[in-house]
Amino acid sequence: MKKTKLSLLFASFVLAGTCLISPDIASFAAEFKSPLIPVTKDFKLPNGLRVILSEDHSTPVAALAIVYDVGARNEKKGRSGFAHFFEHMMFEGSENVGKTEHFKYIESAGGSLNASTHPDFTNYFEKLPSNQIELALWLESDRMRSLKVTPENFENQLQTVKEEKRSRIDNQPYVPASIKMEELLFDNWANAHPTIGTFEDLEASTIDDIKSFFRTYYAPNNAVMAIVGDIDANEMEKLVRKYFASIPSQPIPAKPDVAEPAQTKEKYLKVPDQHAKAPAFWMSWKAPARREPDYYALGIIQKLLSAGESSRLFQRMVKGDQNALKVDVGYDERRGPSALESFVVVKPGFTPEQVRESLWSELEKLKTTPVSDQELEKAKNQILHDLFASSSYESLQRSLGRAELLAEYACFFGDPSLIDKDLEAYLKVSPADVQRVAGKIFTKSGATIVDVEPQGPEKPKQTAKAQ
Repeated sequence: MKKTKLSLLFASFVLAGTCLISPDIASFAAEFKSPLIPVTKDFKLPNGLRVILSEDHSTPVAALAIVYDVGARNEKKGRSGFAHFFEHMMFEGSENVGKTEHFKYIESAGGSLNASTHPDFTNYFEKLPSNQIELALWLESDRMRSLKVTPENFENQLQTVKEEKRSRIDNQPYVPASIKMEELLFDNWANAHPTIGTFEDLEASTIDDIKSFFRTYYAPNNAVMAIVGDIDANEMEKLVRKYFASIPSQPIPAKPDVAEPAQTKEKYLKVPDQHAKAPAFWMSWKAPARREPDYYALGIIQKLLSAGESSRLFQRMVKGDQNALKVDVGYDERRGPSALESFVVVKPGFTPEQVRESLWSELEKLKTTPVSDQELEKAKNQILHDLFASSSYESLQRSLGRAELLAEYACFFGDPSLIDKDLEAYLKVSPADVQRVAGKIFTKSGATIVDVEPQGPEKPKQTAKAQ
C-alpha cells in the first residue's frame, strides 16, 4: 500500500485531539491525533486503588477492566499456579454474591465478562449496556472485599483446574512441548514455570496459603481499574468511591526478581508427543521486555516474518521450499524478560534439521539485507491494524479494548498516555533498526530448540497365558 493511501484507510478510526505524530513521520500517519484514548478523569482512592475514566457517548455501552499486579512471576517455588487458581476462585462467590452468580448477573443484564492470567498480571472485565455499569462496580467490589475462600471452594476449583490442564494442555498436540520450551528457555524460575502451575503445588497448599495470597495481591492498592464508554465521569467517580473506598489496603508486596542471564550456548531438547501427527519444533530466543528500546523493532520483525501468507517465512517455507506445513512466530511480551518464539510443523519427507536451515536463512537475510520501504510499511500497517481495526481484540474502536489498554498501561508503567508514545516508536522503526535488532537477537548461541517427536500411545503389555 502506498503511503498516500494510509490516512484514507484509517481516517474513520481517528480520535479527536491535538496532533500526536512528530514532523519527521507526519507524512506517514498525518491523521493520528493525541490522545489516542482521551482520559476524562484519573484519580486514586485513599486505599490506593487507581481509577481511570474515559467518556465516549457514541454508543450506549460501557466497559470496566481491572488489572491486578499479580501473575505467575509473583509465585514462590512450591506454590506455583496460585495466580491462575485465583482467576477461578474469583467466580466462586463473595459475601453478597453466590457461586457462579457473577456470570448470571452480568449476562442477564445483557453483558459479557471474562478473565485471564498471564506471567505478569491478571485481569477481569465486564462489558454492559451503560445503564447497567453500576452492577459491575458492585460485583467487582464485593469479591475484592469478601471473596469466599473456603475449603469447599478450594477443592472444587482445584478439580476444575486439573480438568482444564488435562483438556487444554496434556491432551493437546504440541502444547506440553511448548511448556517444556519455556522452562528450557528461561533460567530464572520466576519466568520459566508454567502459569497453570503444578497439581502437586496446589494440593500441598493450605487454606491459609490461599487466604494469604488473596490478601496480599487482591488489594485495592495492587490494582488499577478503567471504565470506558457512555458514562458521566463525575457520577461514576461517586459510584466508585461508594463501592470501593471502604475496602482496606494491604502492605505493598515485594517486586519479584525476574532478572535473566544472557544465553551463551544453544539449548536443545527432544520431547515425545503421543497426540502429534507430524514432527514439529520450537526455536526461540530471549527477547526485550515491553517498552525497552529494541522492543518496537522486534515487534516489526515479528510481523515481517509471520504476519499472514505474504510474510517471509510463509512464502519461503510453506510456498517456496515447501518443507513446512505451518510456520508461526510470536512475541511473548512481558514486563520483564520476554521471548520471541518460532513454531514450525515439518512437512513429511523433510527432517527438522533441514527445515531449520530454511528458517535460519531467512533470519540471516534480516541481518544482512535492509528491508525495503514497501515491506517495512506493510509491517507498520499491520501494527496499525491491530490497534485500530474493529476485528482486533484490543481495537480502539471497542470500549473494552480501550479500557484494558488504559488499565494495563497505568498498572505496568504508571502512565496510560504512553500508548501514544508506543505508536510513534513503532512508526519510527527504520531498516537499520530491523537489521541491528535481528543481529542482536537471532544468534545460534542464543537459540533454544525443542523438537517434537510424534509417538503413538503406549500399547498395553501382553502377559503370557498359562499353558
